[in-house]
Amino acid sequence: MTDHALRLLRQHAHLAELAAFPFDFDLNRTDHVEQVRLASGAPLRPVAGDGAGGTYFVCADGSVLYADSEGSAGIIGSSVDEALETVIGLPGWRDHLDLPPSDGPEKILAAVAETEDEFREDYDLDEARPRLRAALGLPERSPVELIGRLYAALLRTEPDFLLLNAEEGCAYDLLDRHPRPPLWEPVLARGRADLAALRVGDRTVWDAVAGDPVRRRLALRAAQFDRADGDLELLRELLRRERESSMSDELRLAAVLVGLHGRVEDLPLLHEVRETDYDTACGLGGMPGQDADGTALREWARELDEALFGTDPSDEPPSTWTGLAADQGLVEVARVALIRRLDEIETDQSLLRRPGAPTTLNPAPLSGLAHEFEELGDRVQALRAQRLCAALQETAWDRVSARLRQARLERETGQLAQAMATLAGLRSTLADPGDASLRHWRDVNLGRFVAEEHYALACALVEAGLPEEARVTLAAAESILGELSEAAGRAVRELAEDAAARVRDSGDPG
Repeated sequence: MTDHALRLLRQHAHLAELAAFPFDFDLNRTDHVEQVRLASGAPLRPVAGDGAGGTYFVCADGSVLYADSEGSAGIIGSSVDEALETVIGLPGWRDHLDLPPSDGPEKILAAVAETEDEFREDYDLDEARPRLRAALGLPERSPVELIGRLYAALLRTEPDFLLLNAEEGCAYDLLDRHPRPPLWEPVLARGRADLAALRVGDRTVWDAVAGDPVRRRLALRAAQFDRADGDLELLRELLRRERESSMSDELRLAAVLVGLHGRVEDLPLLHEVRETDYDTACGLGGMPGQDADGTALREWARELDEALFGTDPSDEPPSTWTGLAADQGLVEVARVALIRRLDEIETDQSLLRRPGAPTTLNPAPLSGLAHEFEELGDRVQALRAQRLCAALQETAWDRVSARLRQARLERETGQLAQAMATLAGLRSTLADPGDASLRHWRDVNLGRFVAEEHYALACALVEAGLPEEARVTLAAAESILGELSEAAGRAVRELAEDAAARVRDSGDPG
């Protein structure tokens, strides 16, 4: 696909005027209502806008993303040419965003005709449209075909073209309300294919799947939701190999799926797996002894299955699917789901209410989101989650721990002034905690980590050409170091000496 039509609009003012009126594709309106970026970090270039404050952006692959002024965005074409075909062929395209091709030609044509009749009350559509099409070299397509192309384009918006407010980090809504597949479907697709191949019995496939930690986990998840009596042997093989990962959710799942068959001959294997290491012994606790019968084995597996697994993928915690997405390289799939989840929590903190304690909020999901974002390498979103997490902590210990992580993320994202402010607040809590949770902070790793972060920030400030701020931060670090126990202080000493030398070399304050 090309942007041939866009070049013509830029070269010929009379064509640009015709595109702007009546088709509302105005090359002079490229200032969007706010700064935006793609969640993926891919480049985004505004090329036109409309009278309602919406903007047309060209993405790295040539796709056109339209963002309105109300916080919604979506792909409307695979190129500027294709987008212009829609804009010119369906001047009321915004009214048809939720019109699916499955409605059929009759309903589509009726909806388009009604909208265009309204346009004709103000514009000479029948004269302007063929003239602009011909000048731009665009083919005439039926409304039915254009609706089909628009529908296909909109469905491509996620995961690769999620638009964010650049300052706040929150995501734009989708332009349309077409249903999308649940997160687990694209994540589990590879596992379903591998499970089908395993069932054929080819040992080469067995070795390839069982020997690959990610494919093995996905195949086990597929088997969780598609259970078959003939799977026992392949489940045994996956169980044997999953023990290489030590304790994992999938190891427990494999043990459960084997145990549900109720075969006493599997008890030695299950106990062998259980005794792999301390973690597996704890994770597979409660397993019946090797002299148990099949009923006891099946009951143990059934109880775990009901408590932890089940047969409906939509019952799984979202973190199951985001983690598996990231593991197999579906980074944008995971990122979109995590950002949408964070947006939901930021908008409605009641989602964090603890069961049985409706007045108490549980910040743990935010900490989990921050960790998952870091695993994806997205420190900006991790920081967004961590700031909200830190604001919800109740004990002094938890506030210090959360702010420590927040300060690190601020430093790593270059927000050095914010990191200084966060550490200043942290020090205030250390000085006046308000509860007894911090009484031993000087003697444990928390104190060491607080000192290390101050020294790391001092070094970052030097590198940023901020020697005065570096000296202030170094002084705070030295004060904290002086309070630490001998053992904790010894662990920080080398970093402290390096930071002091770098700050000293950055210039004489006098």
